[in-house]
Amino acid sequence: MTVKKLLAALALSSTALLGAAPAYADDAVLNSGDTAWMLTSTLLVIMMSIPGLALFYGGLARAKNALSILMQVFVIFSLITLLWAIYGYSLAFTGDGAVIGGLDKLFLGGITPASLTMTMPEYVFVAFQSAFAAITVALIVGGFAERIKFKAVLIFSVLWFTLSYLPITHMVWGGGLLFKDGALDFAGGTVIHINAGVAALVGAYMLGKRTGYGKTAMPPHNLAFTMIGASLLWVGWFGFNAGSAAAANGIAGLAFVNTIFATGAAVLSWIGVEALIRGKASMLGAASGAVAGLVAVTPAAGFVGPMGSIVLGLLAGVVCFWGVTGLKKLLNVDDSFDVFGVHGLGGILGAILTGVFADASLGGVGLAEGVTMAHQVAVQLKGVAITIVVSAVAAIIAYTVAGLLSGGLRVTAEEEQEGLDLVSHGERAYSD
Repeated sequence: MTVKKLLAALALSSTALLGAAPAYADDAVLNSGDTAWMLTSTLLVIMMSIPGLALFYGGLARAKNALSILMQVFVIFSLITLLWAIYGYSLAFTGDGAVIGGLDKLFLGGITPASLTMTMPEYVFVAFQSAFAAITVALIVGGFAERIKFKAVLIFSVLWFTLSYLPITHMVWGGGLLFKDGALDFAGGTVIHINAGVAALVGAYMLGKRTGYGKTAMPPHNLAFTMIGASLLWVGWFGFNAGSAAAANGIAGLAFVNTIFATGAAVLSWIGVEALIRGKASMLGAASGAVAGLVAVTPAAGFVGPMGSIVLGLLAGVVCFWGVTGLKKLLNVDDSFDVFGVHGLGGILGAILTGVFADASLGGVGLAEGVTMAHQVAVQLKGVAITIVVSAVAAIIAYTVAGLLSGGLRVTAEEEQEGLDLVSHGERAYSD
């Protein structure tokens, strides 16, 4: 995609930002404040994965599998960041393709310390987006946790990253099909959460239920870890959302406050519904509600007003609670850590309602001039549908190939009983 075309597309948005697509302008000027904020945001997003997501998922696992979950998140993060440098960044953010980018910056070729993207060094933008890619793939671990071979996890990660994450990123943020349609996804409702949620759901079906699921209790082994992980995710999410403004400006401030308000509202609505139905509000419910609110506000963070974010958070808590209870039973699936119920469903809710609450009549700032709420919702629905289809097809291919190359996706029943910590890594999370 040429510089002029990309800048013209960016201008279609009243905020001059449709997601985080980079603008390469000949007269770009380095801004040290923007650069410092984006470096900080990158560190915050890395913290979301390691240790945030690792602890959140690790606490949800049974003790015999806790180390395997930490290992999967840690190694996936390492793997995807390298793939991002080799070919991921180029395929996501260069070229004129409607679905996938080009090879202009393969191996980060042509980028120097003097290269600028918007008002920051291009290397900073590369790093920021690498952390997005890595956490997206790591999120999927929660769908097939406690029963998959480590080798299969890594093969799947390479394939799904290539077949799904890169095309969706290019379509939404890199100047592709959905970008040109005017789809609003400030920080990754479609690119990250729907994308990962669908892949996790497919994986849960293809691997089958854990041995004893539905008959044997499988409670989280350490909810303190999960709470700490959720807290780190919440703090890191400020880099995720406010960092997606790609500058230290008013839009970053809007995304920042929306990340506070939507999340708090979702915590309260989740535990409120839980208390009404089950008689007690749980720590697991509060942590899950926080993640649901964070997910739902992600596509909307820089486009909706604070009151819109609160309504979005309140709805996310209720909808995602149903997602991990009623919907999960209807689907008859063992999505171990409810990736689809929280990330998939929360991402769908947030992506669609971004088209509603971004309207100026509801306090939003995201709709381009002349674009109606109805039109924007239709565009958002198209983005959701395309993401679901691409992710599902890519996941089926990736799991199938990973299974063939690994001698099957699942460990044996005996190995599952023993626990993946010892079976896969020869170590235990706890020595006693």
